[in-house]
Amino acid sequence: MLSGEWPWRSRKGWVDVTGGAIQRYFVGLSRNTFLLACTSLFADISTEMLYPILPVFLTQTLKASGSVVGLVEGFAQATQNIVQGFAGTLSDKLQRRKPIALVGYFLAAISKPLMGLATVWQAAFGARLLDRFGAGTRSAPRDALIASSVSEENRGRAFGLEGVGDNAGAFLGPLLAVFLLYWLHVGIRSVFYLAVIPGLFAFLLVLLVKETPVAVASKAKIDVSLRQFPTAYWKYLLVTALFGLGNSSNAFLILRTRDIGTSLEMTILIYAAFNLVAALISYPAGSLFDNWGGKNVLLASFIIFLIGYLGFALTLNVVLIAGFFVFYGLFQGIFRTAGKALASSFVSDPLRASGIGWYNTTVGATQLVASLVAGELWDHVGHAAVFYYGAAFAVVGALALWLLIPEMHDRRAYGAT
Repeated sequence: MLSGEWPWRSRKGWVDVTGGAIQRYFVGLSRNTFLLACTSLFADISTEMLYPILPVFLTQTLKASGSVVGLVEGFAQATQNIVQGFAGTLSDKLQRRKPIALVGYFLAAISKPLMGLATVWQAAFGARLLDRFGAGTRSAPRDALIASSVSEENRGRAFGLEGVGDNAGAFLGPLLAVFLLYWLHVGIRSVFYLAVIPGLFAFLLVLLVKETPVAVASKAKIDVSLRQFPTAYWKYLLVTALFGLGNSSNAFLILRTRDIGTSLEMTILIYAAFNLVAALISYPAGSLFDNWGGKNVLLASFIIFLIGYLGFALTLNVVLIAGFFVFYGLFQGIFRTAGKALASSFVSDPLRASGIGWYNTTVGATQLVASLVAGELWDHVGHAAVFYYGAAFAVVGALALWLLIPEMHDRRAYGAT
């Protein structure tokens, strides 16, 4: 049993059947996985209080265009994910995860009030970049902590549990924003200031995480160069890139929902429901990953993305758009869980942070391209064109996944040890 793993046993033996069934559902997880899931909960409450109102803040308060929204969100997400590659490599070189994660959580927390202070979109852009720089710095070391806190056969569940915390925070954050804006009548800028509080709670929770040193064969210096990754890993990054070229920022889903006449309050509630669905599917997706292998689970997420984007392209009905937005939450939860878990399966433990980090770099770099293209399509071609474009690359990514990634249930066959 791994250090810190919970045996789920009472003083008088195994607990009752119902409790035992629940505990077996979470068997193999450790104290660290639960702490890091709670960390993601608070970090995402902080972030998602702002995410659904940021496009509105940019376009209405700061008078920015749709292209600027694409620019801000594209570069912000790219910054987050590109930084993850370098942060992961640094973490592997130092064989330290927790200190780097702590720096990232702190930077992300203090950036939130800076966005609210902005009087021009360029200042909000800079604060948003700092926020995503912090998020990128923390993510790969945190994911490496998750992967090393459980055995390989429970890795999907571990990432699924973290996904529950992340997406539950993304559900609660918009609800908190609605409560502040429409019940307490707090100004939109004040919401940015208050978002620092859950961000600092996340930072404090990481302090409680216990880092276990990685066991490395006697080498004075660990080689974490890109040459160390197996061919199968590079094929997986190619699949991720092809799909990612159509996976633009969710800000365009929010703008589309607003564009058809939905109120800001209702848009935020729809976005919250989208994140609730993502939270509810994350752990089951991790269980399916562990039992069925990652390829089929990830392919299912690509198909859900395709259906959701076609729905956004083809209808202007408020009820249908809301339904497609909530349905799209299935993609969010499955892709986040299965994508990172599969990336971690291609590399050995000393390279875990780098492997996950450069996977996220690929996601972010292609999302930058997708968001910039989406912004131009939104302003100069038509709003539906954004979603037809994304649907086309979903088909390309699904075919690449089907053809390039072997269907293996034993993930040790991928090349990881």
